[in-house]
Amino acid sequence: MPVPSFGLGTFRLKGQTVIDSVRNALDVGYRAIDTAQIYGNEADIGQAIAESGVARSSLFLTTKIWTDNLPASKLIPSLRDSLSKLRTDQVDLTLIHWPSPGGAVPLAETLRALAEAKAEGLTKQIGVSNFTIALLRQAIALAGREAIATNQVEISPYLQNRKLAAFAREEGIHLTSYMTLAYGKVLQEPVLTAIADRHGATPAQVALAWALRQGWSVIPSSTRRENLQGNLKAMQMHLDDEDMAAIGALDRNERLANPEGLAPQWD
Repeated sequence: MPVPSFGLGTFRLKGQTVIDSVRNALDVGYRAIDTAQIYGNEADIGQAIAESGVARSSLFLTTKIWTDNLPASKLIPSLRDSLSKLRTDQVDLTLIHWPSPGGAVPLAETLRALAEAKAEGLTKQIGVSNFTIALLRQAIALAGREAIATNQVEISPYLQNRKLAAFAREEGIHLTSYMTLAYGKVLQEPVLTAIADRHGATPAQVALAWALRQGWSVIPSSTRRENLQGNLKAMQMHLDDEDMAAIGALDRNERLANPEGLAPQWD
């Protein structure tokens, strides 16, 4: 199954906040949920899903392996722990959350362990996150492009990551855009507001529709039911070429996720 085009992000949400967000999202129609070991919310998400009454078979669950767990000796045990917290025997997608800092753990080792996890039925698909062109090249050489379900990267109207996006398109690697709304910054953007007014939409819907039109998946998060519901409407929006060009002109290489000691040498 391809990575769903629309999912729920859960970064920075914990405890009752994430339980409510997941419950509301499932209630209004979301069927894909993105989490990570480092978010510390897998158990909360597992609880919310279990209490929702939504069948596990109708959901697409993604988790991400933290850098401490990239060695072969740790990856599968850590994924089993994630599955236990999520109350499932298999996730749909497992990603390398960040490339190993300083290349301390060889990518070949981690990809082999992920392939083993897939062979054991712990995950249906595997992929990467925060991978640059150089790292993607390595991953493709090691695992084959068909093995990489997605590269999850920061893309927003203010950080359009064009070189990476062009490379991924050439290689047939699907991209998932995270922080598409730039932590809410784009909601105040006059260009998006004007487009939203023309379409009878919200700036958030415009930004998400812009990403979706380029073939990427999006995983916006929200703690408010009305915003969760509103964001979904981006899938029905049609932006014309003029809209796309106006948003294209907003690119200013403004990166928000750039943690020291973790971030690779960006393109």
